[in-house]
Amino acid sequence: MDMVEEINKAHRELIDGKRKVQVLRRHYDAEIEDVWSACTEADRLARWFMPVSGDLRLGGHYQLEGNAHGEILRCEPPSLFKVSWLFGPNPGFSEVEVSLTAKDGGTLLELRHTAEVPEEMWAQFGPGATGVGWDLSLLGLALHLTGASKPDTDTFHETEEGRRCIVASSEAWGEAYRAAGGVPEAVEAAVRATTGFYAPE
Repeated sequence: MDMVEEINKAHRELIDGKRKVQVLRRHYDAEIEDVWSACTEADRLARWFMPVSGDLRLGGHYQLEGNAHGEILRCEPPSLFKVSWLFGPNPGFSEVEVSLTAKDGGTLLELRHTAEVPEEMWAQFGPGATGVGWDLSLLGLALHLTGASKPDTDTFHETEEGRRCIVASSEAWGEAYRAAGGVPEAVEAAVRATTGFYAPE
């Protein structure tokens, strides 16, 4: 599998307002029930995303190991789930919605992350701060659905292919930022900062 090609398969969109909405869409060559299972079952999530604990049902609460936590707000198998996505001491509003649609013999996945982002963080990184993380997660899902193993997340950015993936993702989110009306100088600075954060020299 060409991992950079997998990164480039995604369509990205940014809706830039008081609340930032980041949208990722991509197609997987897997049945919708298989993709739903991979996205909602704890044992499979741990293999491509990260370990999760909690009550994984409507109204239940989850905790991703060392990362976000929240409540399961909607659950409509095998097509849609929505969760609050909270991280840090003052997370503000943040929700993630994932919808799945059977299409072209596989599954179209749309991930929509809506959040109130601190101004200083947005000014420095733009949408790439979370966007690159989502891209790498969906890359992990692509590998998982084909039976491939997940790269070592601690060292992936140090590999040539890992760095190429991060650069491709960071630049793609820069294009989405520009398309949403981002000032070119701010977009370029955000891409540099995001790339430097995820794949430091």
